[in-house]
Amino acid sequence: MIDFHDRVAVVSGVGPGLGRDLALTFAHAGADIVLLSRTASYLEEVASEVEQTGRKALCVPADITSSDDCERVAAEAVGMFGHIDAIVHNAYVGLPFERLEEADLEVWRTMMDVNTFGALRLTQAALPAMKERGGAIVFINTQQIRRVFEARGPYAISKAALFTAAQVLAKELGRYRIRVNSVVVGWMDGPPLQRYFDEVAARDGIPVAEQRAAVAAMNPLGVIPSCSDPANAALFLASDYAGSITGQSLDVNAGETCS
Repeated sequence: MIDFHDRVAVVSGVGPGLGRDLALTFAHAGADIVLLSRTASYLEEVASEVEQTGRKALCVPADITSSDDCERVAAEAVGMFGHIDAIVHNAYVGLPFERLEEADLEVWRTMMDVNTFGALRLTQAALPAMKERGGAIVFINTQQIRRVFEARGPYAISKAALFTAAQVLAKELGRYRIRVNSVVVGWMDGPPLQRYFDEVAARDGIPVAEQRAAVAAMNPLGVIPSCSDPANAALFLASDYAGSITGQSLDVNAGETCS
């Protein structure tokens, strides 16, 4: 069993699906959790679930595109718990879908500001606390960096930059015993995917069961991974079991990008 007792994990992008599962996975392992999102109401809901595991939760509504907000997150985390041991960067913007020839590049810039620079801002703000005792940073990334789909350019580019940033930080922060790795995810079964299936069913008349079967058939394992699968991978990479792993990535997509 991975033991994270007496440690503190900051989880950004806490929402239905992976964000919630990340928070609860670390809490079940014994961590106290700092919950970060722009939506305060949902933070309180997840905080209640974290506390049901016997761990403490701190809700910090914040916008990671704001340096002041990121500094406040770090200050409130240290103020309540005294230290930060892990950051799991899950906050992202995935829309719009558009091709370059018809794009507003200012929209692409906004996506970079959230998906790439937002994660870097939060990391930078937490470094003074993390340097004191070492720790781990995990970036949640996407299989779009492995296999780009048409019209997903802004999302893929921003996440590819984040992927390289993780390797850069692994080099820079190793001297402080801070490890930096990425979890690369694909299709995940959860509320966001269910909404997508429902929208396609309403728009195109394709039954949800048929859509599910088609997605599962893309993967060698023949399944759609649950949100708990990448959450477990993130916990592993943040744990002592990965004590000599840094600058690496772990694909959690049932084998979709194995070839």
